[in-house]
Amino acid sequence: MPTFAYVVKDKAGKTHSGTLEVDSRNALIEQLWKQEFVVLSIDERAPNKSVLMKLGQGRVRSDSLVIFSRQLATMVDSGIPIASAIDVLGDQLEDRQFKLILKKLRDDIEAGASLSEAAGRHPRAFSDFFVNMLRAGESSGRLDEILDRVASYLEKMNGLQNKVRASLFYPAFVSVLAFGITTFLVVVIVPKFKDIFTQLGGQLPLPTQLLLSLSEFMRHYIVYEVVVVILTIFAFRAYVQTPGGRLWADRLSLKIPIIGKLLQKFVIARFSRTLATLVKSGVPILGSLEIVAKTSGNKVVELAVMSARASIKEGENISDPLAASKVFPPMVTRMIAVGEKTGELEKMLTKIADFYESEVDAAVTALTSLIEPLVIAVLGVIIGGIVVALFLPVFQISTLVGK
Repeated sequence: MPTFAYVVKDKAGKTHSGTLEVDSRNALIEQLWKQEFVVLSIDERAPNKSVLMKLGQGRVRSDSLVIFSRQLATMVDSGIPIASAIDVLGDQLEDRQFKLILKKLRDDIEAGASLSEAAGRHPRAFSDFFVNMLRAGESSGRLDEILDRVASYLEKMNGLQNKVRASLFYPAFVSVLAFGITTFLVVVIVPKFKDIFTQLGGQLPLPTQLLLSLSEFMRHYIVYEVVVVILTIFAFRAYVQTPGGRLWADRLSLKIPIIGKLLQKFVIARFSRTLATLVKSGVPILGSLEIVAKTSGNKVVELAVMSARASIKEGENISDPLAASKVFPPMVTRMIAVGEKTGELEKMLTKIADFYESEVDAAVTALTSLIEPLVIAVLGVIIGGIVVALFLPVFQISTLVGK
């Protein structure tokens, strides 16, 4: 029996989340409706699989998908049958995992399945976005054009994602390095000064006493501290993997000073580019919004998009629930509203994506230039504070000798 993770709202507007094991998605929806909940999102939890099964259904790198899409588009446009094209592409791959998936893909197509159906059987390799784009290309007879569009989309998203990751990696790395240096000074260096201070005698200054006490505590309980840190990390990761924990973490990430604005711009750019690509390719709007919600990478955005999807099912527009979520700036929701009224939603979404992608570039550059002096200042304060605390008794002795 499958397990589903759900997020709902009660009559008071309070959000609830949890998991439930039921026969099907529809059975869960019916059960939640009977409890008078408004369903915001439902995701099926993948069952636990053996290591061998996971190896057989591994993820494929985005750059591999870009090359595959581009080359397959060229071969389809040249009139080569899809099964033969996939066979050729599989032979030239060095990625053994992707080669195995393409072999299965070719076998399924030769057995009578369409490309989208065959790709849909490998969800860890081909996302819902990819599969639906293939389906749209097959139904419109423009598979080569759609594959080329998918490649362009993946290239843009990869470039954007790599920039954001690079900008966040530097402060994370320096923070870990600073923590390591500080721990080394407190645990290894400071105790050596303690012996000197003991020989000198007298009353130590308060900063020096506090530093020695901290050093003593860390040395005696270092094993417990490591265990606590490890358990805290595991507990946090386990909590974040729950629907409620993921929602809390994603909401918190958008509120972090400086970094939160960068992440907000990134998710808006990704939302706009993905939805524009799907709409332009002829994927139905309800299906497009569901795919966009799942690929947003942020639970807050996912709930906002699913709320917009629910309003469309009831005959309303997209922009109002997005505006109510407070995630999307007024400019974004107003441009979407204009796009809905004029019938140029895809054009407006593309403009939004272009604008916010350039905003992400500018934010990454500003963040990188800001973080370097900030990190140097923080390191200077921490290490400088330790050095001053260690040499205060020496300064006192020098003063007394001078008198």
